[in-house]
Amino acid sequence: MDGIGQGPKVVFEIGPIRITETVVTGWIIIVAVLFLCLWITRGLKKIPDKKRQIVAEAFVNFVNGLVRDNMGVKLMYYAPYIATLLVYALLGALVSMIGLRSMTADINVTGTWALMTFMLITFHKIKANGFGGYLKSFGQPVAFILPLNIVSEVATPASMAFRLFGNVAGGMVITSLLYGALGALSKAVGLSFAAGSWGFSLFQVGIPAVLSVYFDLFSGCIQAYIFSMLTMVNVGAAAESD
Repeated sequence: MDGIGQGPKVVFEIGPIRITETVVTGWIIIVAVLFLCLWITRGLKKIPDKKRQIVAEAFVNFVNGLVRDNMGVKLMYYAPYIATLLVYALLGALVSMIGLRSMTADINVTGTWALMTFMLITFHKIKANGFGGYLKSFGQPVAFILPLNIVSEVATPASMAFRLFGNVAGGMVITSLLYGALGALSKAVGLSFAAGSWGFSLFQVGIPAVLSVYFDLFSGCIQAYIFSMLTMVNVGAAAESD
C-alpha cells in the first residue's frame, strides 16, 4: 500500500536525476521487446513455415487493419507508432503479474502518452488550417464559447491519461486492500501462522490471485486497446481536414 500511495519508488540516482522503478521497468520492457523482435525476425521467409512468423504477421495485419479502419489509408504510416503504443501499454500493465509495478499505474507514463496524442492532434489541425486558423477555431461558432472550446481541447489528453491510470492504479489499490483484509480475517479466526519473518494466511491463498488476474490481465489488455483506439480516432478525426 505504501508503494501505491506514494507512487513508484526511487531505485537509484544519477546526480540530480532520480530513476524510479517505472523507468527501470520501462527499460526492462524495451530490452525484452528488442530480443523478442530479433528472435521473431530471424530467418523470415516469404511463405512462413514457423509459428513465430505466423503470429508476428497476424499481429502486423491486426494493427494495419485497425489503423486503416480508424485513421484511413492516408495515415497508414502511423501503424508502427500504434503498434508500439499498444505493445508498450499492454506489457506495461501485465508486468505486475511477475511482481513488478505496473508502468501504467504511474500518471507520468499515461500523461506522457496522452500528451503525445495531443501533439499529433494539434499538428494535424495546424497543418489543415494554419496556425492562425487553429487559434481562430477556438472562437467558433461564436466568440463567447472560447473558454469551453479550450476546456474541451485540454479534456481529451486529460481524460485519456486518467482513464488508463485510474483503471490500473484502482485495481492495485483494490487488490492490496482485499489482500490485507483477508490477512486480518485469517488472523481473527486463527488461520494465520507465523515463524520468525515467515508468515502464512490461509484466506490470502487463491482469492487475491483471481482478482489480480482480472485487473492485471483482462482489464490491462482492454485498457491498452482502448487507449490505442482513442489515439487513432482522435488523430484520425483531426487529420480528416488535411
